[in-house]
Amino acid sequence: MDLVRELLDNQVVDGRGTRMGKVDGIVLELREDGPPRVAFLEIGASALAHRFSPLLGRWMEALAQHLGVSDGQPLRVPPSRLTEAGVDLRLDLDCRETSAMAWEGWVSRKIVRRIPGSGW
Repeated sequence: MDLVRELLDNQVVDGRGTRMGKVDGIVLELREDGPPRVAFLEIGASALAHRFSPLLGRWMEALAQHLGVSDGQPLRVPPSRLTEAGVDLRLDLDCRETSAMAWEGWVSRKIVRRIPGSGW
């Protein structure tokens, strides 16, 4: 399986069909007795930033912590939570119980809420 083509940047949806973001990183586990295996799929701005530059990734983590968005770490999902792989990757979890939507929630509370006529 070509992991980059099959998984990276694919849309991820939770069990209810809510879009959670895209696969921003893939963590492999190296094994002595066999080929590497996928340990986690990463979802989050810091994982995406790490793809461009480790320094940028650390900066995104620090920014998220400073603003109180999250602990800065990407959401790590084991491949066992993957229930369907097609155009979208469906997971057997609820995005409301994860940190996947942390940035969206922060923007809604801190920025969108203050815009007149935003409906808040």
